[in-house]
Amino acid sequence: MADTPPAVPLRGIHHNAFRCRDAAQTRWFYEEVLGLKAAAGLVIDTVPGTNAETPYMHIFFELGDGNYVAFFDSPFDADANWFDAKNSFDMHIAIEAASKDDMLAMQARINAMGVKCYGPIDHGFVESVYMYDPNGIQVEITSRTPDHAKIMAAESAHLDDVMAAWNERTRAMKEEMFGADSLRNCGSRWPVKAH
Repeated sequence: MADTPPAVPLRGIHHNAFRCRDAAQTRWFYEEVLGLKAAAGLVIDTVPGTNAETPYMHIFFELGDGNYVAFFDSPFDADANWFDAKNSFDMHIAIEAASKDDMLAMQARINAMGVKCYGPIDHGFVESVYMYDPNGIQVEITSRTPDHAKIMAAESAHLDDVMAAWNERTRAMKEEMFGADSLRNCGSRWPVKAH
C-alpha cells in the first residue's frame, strides 16, 4: 500500500505475560529454581482501559538481556482448568542459556530442586531441556548449536517457498475448521485461494 508508513525497528520483547495460579508459587519457581531476578510486583485494583474492578498482582522476572517474563495473579476471574499442563504448541517459554554447558548445569540444578527437567533434545539449530512451571506452562532452556546462524540463514532463504507450500497443503483444512473469513488477513504474499 502506497500510503502505509514504513515499519520502524522494534527493539525486542519487553515482556511476555501469562496468568499464574499464585504469585508466591510462581516467584519460587522463576526466582529460586531458575534464578531469575524478581524485578517488580504491582498490585492493581482495576483493569487498565476498562476500569473493571478486578484486583490483580502483576509480577515481573528479569532475564539476563534486560527483558522480562511476567505473570498476572488474578484469582477473582481465574479458571482452575487454565492451569492444566498445556501442549507446548499452544504455549511455552524458551529461555536461552549462554552455552550447552550452562544449559546442562541448569538442568542439574532444576532436577536437584525437585522439578523434573527432561532432555536434552537436539533440534539441529538449538538443543533444549524442558520442564513445566507451576502454572502448566512448559519452560524450555535452550542453547544455540555451533551451526545455529548457518541453519537459520538457510531456512530464511527459502521461507517464502516453504510458507507457500504449507499454505497450499493446509488452507482447505483450516477453512473447514475455522471458516474462510477468519483467514482473510494473511498477507498479500500468500493469497487465500477459494476452495
